Amino acid sequence: MNPTSDPASLYDRIGGAPTLDTLIPSFYERVLAHPELAPFFARSSVEALQQMQRQFFSMALGGPLEYPGRPLAHVHHGRGITAAHFAKFAGHLLATLATIGVSPQDAEEVIGRIDTYVNEITGASY
Repeated sequence: MNPTSDPASLYDRIGGAPTLDTLIPSFYERVLAHPELAPFFARSSVEALQQMQRQFFSMALGGPLEYPGRPLAHVHHGRGITAAHFAKFAGHLLATLATIGVSPQDAEEVIGRIDTYVNEITGASY
């Protein structure tokens, strides 16, 4: 289910599509440079990954885009992603949000929204 985009949505507060267009490439530059995280993306198309993340972040932050991908638990199942990996991923996201000028309060809310998916991504939902 996709929450309706409205002026009070987190998506709009952080700057909407233009912010995601800046955030996603900068964020993945950090993630793909991280020696523990990069191997998870070795066989992924960076372009496809970034497009999927734009859709996912839009949906998760109350924006207009739907996430049409497979369920997160299925996509990440068996990949060996741990809570420690997820924390590093979230740390890079938080650092990138700060670098592009998202307020600390909104950045923490973004992390809170993404954290709701940790069990699906780490396999703890199985």
